[in-house]
This record gives sequence, C-alpha cells and structure tokens, in this order.
Amino acid sequence: QVQLVESGGVLVQSGGSLRLSCAASGRTSSTYAMGWFRQAPGKEREYVAGISGAGGRTYYSDSVKGRFTISSDNAKNAVYLEMISLKSEDTAVYYCAADPRTFVAATLRGTYWGQGTQVTVSS
Repeated sequence: QVQLVESGGVLVQSGGSLRLSCAASGRTSSTYAMGWFRQAPGKEREYVAGISGAGGRTYYSDSVKGRFTISSDNAKNAVYLEMISLKSEDTAVYYCAADPRTFVAATLRGTYWGQGTQVTVSS
C-alpha cells in the first residue's frame, strides 16, 4: 500500500501562484510514477501533470502547460506542483496519485490516491 497526503491548497487571487505538496509513504513509493489530477464541481477528473518514477519524463495537459511545473524529491518521497498565473478555471480539488509503473508519465493511471486539497482562485 502507498499512502498519499496532499497539502498546500488555499484561496488565491487570479494571477497568483501556489505550490502543492504530496507526501508519499509505504512500500516502494519512491519508484512510482506520480501525478496530479484535479476535479472541479460538476466536471470529470482531469489529469494535469505527471512525472515518471525516475524523474526523466513529465507530462502536462494543454490547460496547464507553461504555467504548472511538477517535480519530485525521491529522498523525501514527495512530489510538488508549482502553479503560476492561476486562473479561475484552475479552481478544483487537486489529487495526488501514484502509479506503480515507474517509467510512465503521459499514460499515468491513479492506482493510489490522496484525499485531495482544495484550490480556489478568485477573480
């Protein structure tokens, strides 16, 4: 089992920046590919960013490309999502997910999930 705990979600003004963190623990979590998904009210969950377990591959959805940056710190078993130039449409619950397939990024599937952290962008 892998446990994921997100943090960092807050209310921020449009144009602002924010950093989300995800702490992972459990069996071989440091080799897992990690990703961030988000779900806005009334919408389907959207895959926004991912990073392979080795850190060499990243993925970004078109909606966040150029504004969000995913990174990982294997020593701390943590993954981060740096978000800049935030827009009201970025408002959502953001979920951290882990995929035991080490080398994926674009095709990451959430096998383990965190509880989510709310990001609200006010216009």
